[in-house]
Amino acid sequence: MLTGLLVFLLLAVALLAIPLSFTFEVSWRQVFRSDIRLHWLFGLVRVHIPADRITPPSSTGEQREPRTDRSERSPRKKQNAFVVLRQRGFRRRLIRFVSDVWRAVQKNNVSLRVRVGLGDPADTGQLWAVLGPLAGVLTNVREASIRLEPEFLDTTLEMDSSGSVRIVPLQMIYLTVALLLSPPIWRGIRQMRTAAS
Repeated sequence: MLTGLLVFLLLAVALLAIPLSFTFEVSWRQVFRSDIRLHWLFGLVRVHIPADRITPPSSTGEQREPRTDRSERSPRKKQNAFVVLRQRGFRRRLIRFVSDVWRAVQKNNVSLRVRVGLGDPADTGQLWAVLGPLAGVLTNVREASIRLEPEFLDTTLEMDSSGSVRIVPLQMIYLTVALLLSPPIWRGIRQMRTAAS
């Protein structure tokens, strides 16, 4: 029994140590499109996720609900939403995780452009307190072309991405577990729960 379990664990670790390759084209500009190809087990496993197209429901003939005035929004909800982002330890650990994942991924012709806005300049500014330093680091990387841009006036989420990447699943699992067990992350979660209660 114990020998069988040990063999199973060793086999699982060996399989997770085999690199996994993705070739992708993903975009979101009012319409979502994606075309992803996956290669694993030295090319023996090939999966093609065909292009998806998701169009938002048409607003023709429908009456839009009036936008909530900013002054009517609960300031406590805003504070709860960004309480974690104000913690320097949480931000540093999150940026370190992104940096570790970035170094672990083998990239080829990767291009990424993201434009994000929350509709309220104050909310977008607080979000950009985390994304801004990350955007500055990613703009200067040599392996890919990456741009993160804020939109302070409107609620916006636009993304264009393409390229091919190669990862080792076992390494990604290790980095994720290390993030989830990190004290700054747990302190941030606890503080967010305290603020929400």
